[in-house]
Amino acid sequence: MNAEMIMQELEALGKERTKKIYMSNGAHEPLFGVATGAMKPIAKKIKINQELAEELYETNNYDAMYFAGIIADPKAMTESDFDRWIDGAYFYMLSDYVVAVTLAETDIAQEVADKWIASGEELKMSAGWSCYCWLIGNRKDSEFSESKLAGMLENVKNTIHESPERTKYAMNMFIYTVAVSYLPLHNLAVETAKTVGSVEVERDKKKSKFLMASETIQKAVDQGRLGFKRKYVRC
Repeated sequence: MNAEMIMQELEALGKERTKKIYMSNGAHEPLFGVATGAMKPIAKKIKINQELAEELYETNNYDAMYFAGIIADPKAMTESDFDRWIDGAYFYMLSDYVVAVTLAETDIAQEVADKWIASGEELKMSAGWSCYCWLIGNRKDSEFSESKLAGMLENVKNTIHESPERTKYAMNMFIYTVAVSYLPLHNLAVETAKTVGSVEVERDKKKSKFLMASETIQKAVDQGRLGFKRKYVRC
């Protein structure tokens, strides 16, 4: 299959209702409104194909860009490739669920994510924090520096309330992920969540949302999810 054929298949799978949901979250034209699960049969036929992934990502069509993340070969991508992808990610569903997820399957994940977190740019920061969430929720605890993650929790504690809106979500999720999936710092993450308290996220044309990591952590503890690791990062 070539890129044109994939675009035709994606268009045929598009649903107006799904399209409206994506647009209410920040997607804009062009897009078809394809449910992510509906993409799996096409992905099975193609498997991994970096060349096709690049072509599809460049279309600026949200569904094609998402599909590009599914068939990309992360290990074939360089830091500059990821920088190019994050520059093209115009809203959080691309930055956090396509680019950050793909980056999390590489050996350069932490180094690139660190750079993005320090960038001061909302979606790059969001992708950087999200990438750590994908990493911590998948890889062994021994693959991380405990002191580094402790320093990152301190950073979140000191800056989350003044951070850009979308970045707040990712930072809040970072506290939760460390508490649940990185056992050496469970107690510190719980304390951080308590100190941070409620985080207000302002949203365009909608009421503010309030995030409370301590409550979601407690729910995970009650459900016996401490130490949870996902088998795969990408679906």
